[in-house]
Amino acid sequence: MSTLPPTRLSPAPRLSVFVDAENIPVTHARSILDLARRYGDPDLLRAYGNVSLLPDWDKVAGFQFVHSGSGKNATDMLICVDAMERALSDQCAAVLLASSDQDFTHLATRLRGYGLAVIGVGEAKTSERFRAACSEFHELVSIPACVTPAPEPAGQRSTDAPTDLDHKIRIVIRSHCTDNSGYEINLLSVHMHKLHGVMISKSPEKSWRAYLAKRPALYSLDPKGPKAKVRYRPDAFKTVTA
Repeated sequence: MSTLPPTRLSPAPRLSVFVDAENIPVTHARSILDLARRYGDPDLLRAYGNVSLLPDWDKVAGFQFVHSGSGKNATDMLICVDAMERALSDQCAAVLLASSDQDFTHLATRLRGYGLAVIGVGEAKTSERFRAACSEFHELVSIPACVTPAPEPAGQRSTDAPTDLDHKIRIVIRSHCTDNSGYEINLLSVHMHKLHGVMISKSPEKSWRAYLAKRPALYSLDPKGPKAKVRYRPDAFKTVTA
């Protein structure tokens, strides 16, 4: 929670919701919507990001998905522009900012300076700077997704511990899964290149399926197919904070 005292809001104030969809997994959509309705009358609910990378956010009922393109910090900038436009035009009394990115600290501070209540929402990794800049902050509870409950295949155990690359893969899988059915392997290439600058074609395996299949102690895969999915094995990443 924020170190600042909670702001008392008048009954059902007009509330604008801005979600950094490139930072907040779609599994939190329902929690964000429920929270917004607790604090006021959300007459604007927008999720921002690159639509080609976030197809599931684009399908969430109740939210308008705003395509921000692929430019560096494009999503952050567009959220800031839209939020300030709402504040300066007196179209809302409160703003809900959903992101774990501390870069929104300045936006939260400026919005409060204009007299708006700012409800911050983010995961446990959210910095104290952003939390303290909000009128109130609510931490989202992570929902395990894309975890395989099956044991690793007998006789195929890999002795390799997860590398830095594997930790990045796990984060991408968790951030873009909607359920435990898995994360589409063909989307991994796009997200790993965009978020981490990784091109699997430069690795010895040459493809993501080959890389994942070589590490059965870390991942389980569907049979080959256009919608084939991958899940990670949580025990192999047990040293990682969820």
